[in-house]
Amino acid sequence: MSLGNFIRTIACFSFWAAQARLSPMESQLDWHSARALLEWQVELGATEAILDAPVDRFSLETTAPKPAPVTAPAAQAAVQQASAQPDPAQIAKQMAETAGSLDALQAALAGFEYCELKRGARNLVFSDGNPAAQVMIVGEAPGRDEDQQGKPFVGRAGQLLDKMLAAIGLDRQSQEPANAAYITNVVPWRPPQNREPSPDEIAMLTPFLLRHIALIKPTVVVAMGNISCQALLGKRGISKLRGQLQNSRDIDVIPMFHPAYLLRNPSAKKLAWADLLMLKAKLAAS
Repeated sequence: MSLGNFIRTIACFSFWAAQARLSPMESQLDWHSARALLEWQVELGATEAILDAPVDRFSLETTAPKPAPVTAPAAQAAVQQASAQPDPAQIAKQMAETAGSLDALQAALAGFEYCELKRGARNLVFSDGNPAAQVMIVGEAPGRDEDQQGKPFVGRAGQLLDKMLAAIGLDRQSQEPANAAYITNVVPWRPPQNREPSPDEIAMLTPFLLRHIALIKPTVVVAMGNISCQALLGKRGISKLRGQLQNSRDIDVIPMFHPAYLLRNPSAKKLAWADLLMLKAKLAAS
């Protein structure tokens, strides 16, 4: 094809493309501009108005091929891989059941590597008080003060708890089982920013709590707050649960407002006092 014919062919194509408005770029070029651009292309050595392969400008774009369906063996392999992942709650149950003493249970908790809370906490907060006590207090999770000292209920909420127990003649430091109290938490490690423990964290640590109760053998367990009720009773709603004796897994449980809640809502102390009197009556009848 001669140079003149080449330019005329491309110029005609550009003209009709502009008329047909094939695209915004093509429609913006007039005939003279298109010719000038083509002459510049020729000077660069472009002497053929064709590509390496023909292009059908009028054909529809082909859709991307659909991914091949997962075959039965591949699906089965995916299920097997998922089932191969360890179940933290099941592992916790196995570790807890092998603990024959409080020291062994504490060592089992210290060796439990499936709870991420452990990595951000300073200390394992296991328990405080007299293990021979008739009443066992179960809190939710350690706060900053508890994390620093490694003991449950040592902050402002703990100070209020001590006053509540003293009002019915109980003391965590007492050597007399009838007058003593034993204290622990559902979660032994402080959650970051004092957030509420997640359902997964509660589920994986509950086996340790149940074994803890089995080793102590208390007359009654006081569940302080919703997290404790979730672990021991499988349900929340402390406002509805409190005020009545509950039983779960052959364990007598008295739900009670958490002292931290009482610090934020002093008007609820009247209800907490009623729960304390229920606890006192339960211990007296045992």
